[in-house]
Amino acid sequence: MEDDLLSERDAARRVDDVTDALDRLTGTIAEEEELLVVLQRVCRQVMHAVPDAEIASITLLRDGAPYTATATGDSAHHVDQAQYDAGRGPCLEAARTGELQRVRVTEAAEQWPEFTAAANEHSVVAYLSAPLFVDHHYHGSLNLYDTGGNSFGALDAALLGLYTAAAESALRSTLRHHTARETMGQLRTALNSRAVIDQAKGILMALHSIPSDDAFDLLVKASQDQNVKLRDVAEKFVAETTASPSRH
Repeated sequence: MEDDLLSERDAARRVDDVTDALDRLTGTIAEEEELLVVLQRVCRQVMHAVPDAEIASITLLRDGAPYTATATGDSAHHVDQAQYDAGRGPCLEAARTGELQRVRVTEAAEQWPEFTAAANEHSVVAYLSAPLFVDHHYHGSLNLYDTGGNSFGALDAALLGLYTAAAESALRSTLRHHTARETMGQLRTALNSRAVIDQAKGILMALHSIPSDDAFDLLVKASQDQNVKLRDVAEKFVAETTASPSRH
């Protein structure tokens, strides 16, 4: 009974740890931050969510090719790279199958020999890797390393899964913000382009007493002849025709 009570207390403490880590993550993410900065925060804060982890890294797949986007220690880069070079290992398994991988290094030699060799070289005794999916461009795995000999239990795996789900939500929010900001920028550029082209057309119509379509055709021809974007041709023409006499 006493052991059960201690186990429940430990579980409650660990849930508090992951809740605190999530609060820190959401409290420090600013909408203006770049995705890489947020990934770095996710990587650091997960150490508070799963205290048995000594090192963490994030693997992303770019056109199917894996790379380490961020890590809290050099060992992570070496162990992850050994998996990338071999084309197999727990981080790749998590990323490709969408299933969490909980590995004791001593038991992985037959399944993932390259990973095991690199892990042993860097004193990694256990490895926990959760699939991380933000969108089709940003997906991979969140990886934890234990070098202290505690190994990772089922509760650690559950807490990592909980943290990763919340981190995915935060990362998606960041991406949505940047996508919206980029779209607004493109729209603003398009509107500015339309405005200056319309201004150039108006000047040509007044100068040559021609209709709108003919004025537009003149701008298009100048763009083709000069191999310059239509907006740039229009902008240059407006600037030249509206410049004060003293500037000629």
